[in-house]
Amino acid sequence: MAPKISDFVEDAGAPGIIAGIGAVLLAPVLLPIVAGVGKPLVKSVIKGGIGLYERSKGTIAEIGETWEDMVAEARAELAEEKETPVFEASATNGDNVADNGA
Repeated sequence: MAPKISDFVEDAGAPGIIAGIGAVLLAPVLLPIVAGVGKPLVKSVIKGGIGLYERSKGTIAEIGETWEDMVAEARAELAEEKETPVFEASATNGDNVADNGA
């Protein structure tokens, strides 16, 4: 069942009713003041975020380059490791063939 306004008034009591009436009466006066203070504050936060983003772009690019270099080096080392045993095995097989044929 939906609550009635009379239930709300009884639960809020006299202090709640007075605060509610005060808020309704003062809202037209306080809202422009709060908006006047809040807007510059929000703008300064946005400007700070943009500045932080601009300063971090170069750092992020450097980190990306470093990461790509490390990945390329790791791939090169893996390729070397794969190739090295093949050469050793072929050299060993060639030596065995020469020993068997002699």
